[in-house]
Amino acid sequence: MKYFLIITLNFFLLSSVHATTNILFLGDSLSEGLGVDEEQSFPRLVERNLRAKKLDVTVTNGGVSGATSASGESRLKWHLKKKTDIVVLELGANDGLRGVKISETEKNLRKIIKLAKDKKVKVLLLGLLMPPNYGEKYTAEFEVMYKNISKVEKIPFMPFILKDVAGIAEYNQADGIHPNARGHELVAKGVTDFVEKNL
Repeated sequence: MKYFLIITLNFFLLSSVHATTNILFLGDSLSEGLGVDEEQSFPRLVERNLRAKKLDVTVTNGGVSGATSASGESRLKWHLKKKTDIVVLELGANDGLRGVKISETEKNLRKIIKLAKDKKVKVLLLGLLMPPNYGEKYTAEFEVMYKNISKVEKIPFMPFILKDVAGIAEYNQADGIHPNARGHELVAKGVTDFVEKNL
């Protein structure tokens, strides 16, 4: 009986050590992989890359085309019905493209972060930038918004996930906004490193 208990205890200890990390990408068309197959989207490639590094992760791609920060809190509530350990937050670009007040976008993003924190879910923030034609003041304030959120909320932050892709025709679709399959591979490379560092 004694040995049975020891074996059982070891089994549960090993199970807890090797538990799967469940990662949710909560985003818009960029995460969804608009214009490419879902398997080519960068969240799916991040899952593949992390597994190749022998990390036990499962990724849920919660990207929705056209989504703004306003929908994020309710969408997260729905996803949290399933076990979630990490939320990778990629929202705000559509707010910016629609000229939403930056204060409103920041308020919405912080609501999402608060909900995750209240549920003991770690949050990783992916930053985005606005095109220069939106005006120097707006683009600068939009960039600073993510930095401020990261600092105040004390969460890991990746400044610009499209830094190796934005503005480079060979990595983007015809709209010049959404990455093609090659672009998603480059995005995934940077995001994989960021997520791995913060697992």
